Amino acid sequence: MIIIMLGAPGTGKGTVAAILSKELQIPAVSSGDIFRKAIQEKTELGKEVAEILEKGTLVPDELTIKVIEARLNEPDLADGVILDGFPRTIAQAEELESFLGKQQKQVNMAINLETPKEELIERVINRRICSNSDCKTVFNLKLAPPKIDGVCDKCGSPLIQRKDDNEEVMSNRLDAYFKETAPIVDFYKDRGVLESFEVSEKIGRMGTDVASELIEKIRG
Repeated sequence: MIIIMLGAPGTGKGTVAAILSKELQIPAVSSGDIFRKAIQEKTELGKEVAEILEKGTLVPDELTIKVIEARLNEPDLADGVILDGFPRTIAQAEELESFLGKQQKQVNMAINLETPKEELIERVINRRICSNSDCKTVFNLKLAPPKIDGVCDKCGSPLIQRKDDNEEVMSNRLDAYFKETAPIVDFYKDRGVLESFEVSEKIGRMGTDVASELIEKIRG
């Protein structure tokens, strides 16, 4: 099964992807994690995308496609994958469709998460990530705080705030998303695989609730 996670930064794509990955036993692949790891390891790719990510703009299609297609060819994804953060543009979506078609595969489900802009900015500013690359558990100081301040509940590693998790960068990322990425919703709607959910404190539905609904739907 091939699942695509759609939604602006901060909607909870990573949370939903992680739960689905565990329950469905297929890997979740985040383009953002791939890029951040490259930056941390100071690879050539990392040097190329570091400045782009810090500004809150999108990594160019050609570079993103190259990285993701290389990852999709790895053996652990032979039986399925949950893609978080890719595709982000129509060009990327079309290239993915072509790439999968050559393997006689297709996107089975595109999950679109929607959250009010003001709520997204607040979420991202309060987001903290486990510094352990094998854990990467996400916390929110307001919605889902750690039991001990600054410490991961699961593995005990220090929590960190991403360099780009600030109001200015988040505003730029949202502008880029709504301009370039939002049209992908219609792309997958036209293909009959779109599942949209509102995720908001105001209606009492969070990422964990969406994940439960999706697992029930997939297994049902």
